[in-house]
Amino acid sequence: MSSKQNSCFNVATQLTRLGRDPGEQHGFVNAPLYKGSTVIYQTMDDLEHRRSRFTYGTAGTPTIANLENAWTQLAGAAGTVLSPSGLGAVTLSLFSTTKSGDHILMPDSVYRPTRNFCNGMLARYGVTTTYYDPMIGSGIEALVQPNTSTIFLEAPGSQTLEVQDVPAIVAVARQHGIKTIIDNTWATPIFFRAHDHGVDVSVEAGTKYLGGHSDLLLGLVSANAESWPALRATYDAMAMLPGADDCVLALRGMRTLHMRLKEAERRGLDMASWLQARPEVSRVLHPAFESCPGHEFWKRDFTGSSGLFSIVLKPGYTREGLARMLDHMAVFGMGFSWGGYESLIIPFDCAQYRTATSWKPEGLALRLQIGLEDIDDLKHDLDQGFARLK
Repeated sequence: MSSKQNSCFNVATQLTRLGRDPGEQHGFVNAPLYKGSTVIYQTMDDLEHRRSRFTYGTAGTPTIANLENAWTQLAGAAGTVLSPSGLGAVTLSLFSTTKSGDHILMPDSVYRPTRNFCNGMLARYGVTTTYYDPMIGSGIEALVQPNTSTIFLEAPGSQTLEVQDVPAIVAVARQHGIKTIIDNTWATPIFFRAHDHGVDVSVEAGTKYLGGHSDLLLGLVSANAESWPALRATYDAMAMLPGADDCVLALRGMRTLHMRLKEAERRGLDMASWLQARPEVSRVLHPAFESCPGHEFWKRDFTGSSGLFSIVLKPGYTREGLARMLDHMAVFGMGFSWGGYESLIIPFDCAQYRTATSWKPEGLALRLQIGLEDIDDLKHDLDQGFARLK
């Protein structure tokens, strides 16, 4: 079904139809899995002129194209490329908008591996990075340099969940001819349509909610018409593509993405409200809560919230107590990533690597991913944990 035909449906319906065509699949509901490297040409002339929809495995397969096309329509983009991980998607996007001698602006709340890539790989290639307060809004104009090529955003921010004023920053970027990239993993295009807000390139870790089952690593990068040629050229030069099996898992995850996100939103809000009332908790960092920096921007620009948020404990608790709490959780696991069916909890402290802002919370901080377990079991597990904390 064409993009125009699909666009007349609401998003939940679109997700059941994107990236497949039973009419071309002998009536089967799901598209077949294509795995391979070599593409056979019928004539020498076809071979010499690369006259084929798919020229070689690194240029894509029907399976990869199904996911690319589906995500392009969902994100409202001109095109999408894939990578084997969310970080791979970040690096692809930055390589597509920078060259040696450029300067980029990066929020201080950005995903730490993205920061490491800027401070390491990009710096080696002569790209300099200035970190900025994620709440700077239109004030970011004061940080623009003559060689600034890219402003990166992440809304909400990693771990501390600050929601940026995306339209204000995009307006400054457009005024100066600067490209904008956003890491939109937390909201996905379901809750925030980045390209509709003027962002040039949108990055998604499909590892999280698109996969939904903690069993694949995947990145997606979508771009508007202006930025699409450079992004595709960068992708073609690097051939950093995922395996076809992972694309099938992602397409399967897409069918239930809306339903799972809405349930993650419901559960996340329930758990965050319960935690806000706990005597051990000082504040909740959840974009839907007024205590979260940038809540007003979330309320204005986003259509929902997912199941990842953080809390800051009241002063006085120790790391030893925290270890007693976390080491013996019965339901919550300790592990990185999120967006899967299992609930996760990790401590964090970004004071050591933030450079544009100071992270000085009043107490210890925890990030929680709310999964699909019974809510009462999750609350009981935390209640027991808080008892050990004391």
